[in-house]
Amino acid sequence: MAIKNDKKEEPIQIVESTLTKTEMFIENNQRILTYIVGGIVIIILAFILIKKYYIGAKETEAQNQIWAAQRYFEADSLDLAMNGDGNYIGFNDIINDYKWTNSNNLAKYYLGISYLKQGQFQSAIDNLEDFSSNSRIVSAMALGAMGDAYMELKDVKNAIKYYEKAAAKYPNDFVSPIFLMKEAFAYEESKDYPNALKIYEKIKVEHYSSMERRDVDKYIARLKTLMDS
Repeated sequence: MAIKNDKKEEPIQIVESTLTKTEMFIENNQRILTYIVGGIVIIILAFILIKKYYIGAKETEAQNQIWAAQRYFEADSLDLAMNGDGNYIGFNDIINDYKWTNSNNLAKYYLGISYLKQGQFQSAIDNLEDFSSNSRIVSAMALGAMGDAYMELKDVKNAIKYYEKAAAKYPNDFVSPIFLMKEAFAYEESKDYPNALKIYEKIKVEHYSSMERRDVDKYIARLKTLMDS
């Protein structure tokens, strides 16, 4: 029986030994550990202060600048939107001068779309790749615009990938069918008729009330004729 008790006590002795070693380590390295903890606290406080005072002030300043660029964008005055009008800066300078702000991120979207409209497709992709949004609709539009840019660059494989992402980002009968239709056209461009047909049939079945659904039958009929010939 004594042997059994000794065996039961072994785990307790191991735990006690481990605790003793930990206590000794803390005691022997107390000054170093204090410096480490203090350093972490300072970094956290510095981050909070920078975010609250520096970035907060920059954000306000950027918002006071970006509205003019947005106005020019809406009026299709893309050069003024991108580069400013002498009184207010454009999207390019907002990206360069107001890093880590929400306005910086938003400017990347506007700049990407502006480049797309101007036919500078790789620049459009570069800016849209850096953009992110919590809005699923805006994210879908950015992904779809990247698909358009790749399509213009004759990179059909990447165009299909981004159209697919755009359609799946916010599934509904307004946004998704637009990009599904573009995806189907891209498959047709690459002579991949079976996958194009699948996309057209998906629009017909899953997006019955969409505008694209009204014309999809003629695309299906045309594609089946091509596949049978």
